[in-house]
Amino acid sequence: MHILLTGAAGMIGRKLTARLVKNGELNGQPIERLTLTDIVAPEKPAGFFGKVETIAADMPAPGIGQKLVAHRPDTIFHLAGVVSAEAELEFEKGYRVNLDGTRALLDAVRAIGDGYRPRVIYTSSCAVFGAPFPLAIPDEFHLTPLTSYGTQKAMCELLLADYTRRGILDGVGLRLPAICVRPGKPNKAASGFFSGIIREPLAGKEALLPVPEATLHTHASPRAAASYLIHAAGLTREQLGARINLTMPGVCCTVAEQIEALRRIAGDAVTARIRREPDELVARIVAGWPHRFDARRALALGFRPEKTFDEIIRIHIEEDLGGKIAA
Repeated sequence: MHILLTGAAGMIGRKLTARLVKNGELNGQPIERLTLTDIVAPEKPAGFFGKVETIAADMPAPGIGQKLVAHRPDTIFHLAGVVSAEAELEFEKGYRVNLDGTRALLDAVRAIGDGYRPRVIYTSSCAVFGAPFPLAIPDEFHLTPLTSYGTQKAMCELLLADYTRRGILDGVGLRLPAICVRPGKPNKAASGFFSGIIREPLAGKEALLPVPEATLHTHASPRAAASYLIHAAGLTREQLGARINLTMPGVCCTVAEQIEALRRIAGDAVTARIRREPDELVARIVAGWPHRFDARRALALGFRPEKTFDEIIRIHIEEDLGGKIAA
């Protein structure tokens, strides 16, 4: 099997690559070739004995889509994109990367024709939904995003569904909740503070909290996100039916409950490193997002989230901190 992974240098891309290499197979087929691409060349994974190609590429640039699919990858994980706050602040960049880059990739698949029909797994977002919301948002809730990022993701969901309907590819879109705890340095995602208020204090650093502690959101760990993507690759067309874009499950809790989970695991000295500093832009963006999901369809299809936020924190400590917490 040949797998193409866009956005491979990003956090989820790195986690997914590591899982694929560790597993050595996808859907029972051995992985013989990996094509990894991002705006900077991803690192080649250790321990993989098949062919690996790493490509530094600007997705919307002319000819890039054709180059990426020239060897007809069987499965495409499309993770590349500009994150939420950056897409809101840089309007043209958001549309160019998130929308134009996705369409360029899908059109490159279409141009091959000749019976080529890869499975394409696309990472969408809960930002495709817009307020006012019911208590829990089902899959079929209308797409009325309140940000440019959410709009770009919704447009790509529609493209994916239409290209699938026409038999150009075999798509499935995953609306991910906030992925937490993200290791490494903070990015420009508006949701970044959800990770920051856990990651930085555990590392002995101060963290800024830009929203009220009553803010409610749904979370999944990077481990769960990689598992969702791998599981999605194995779903059949009969299982998915006509609605190929799915809302993923997660742990729903308030920021205050996140902080209490951190206190239970790491103590008062660690939670004391969180400093409240309101940010109007971040608060406005987050206020327009849905908070709780009715993900029964995804659960019925076998997607499995963590059970508690404590579990999410412990995964971060185990996988990214080597089991250690800074004093």
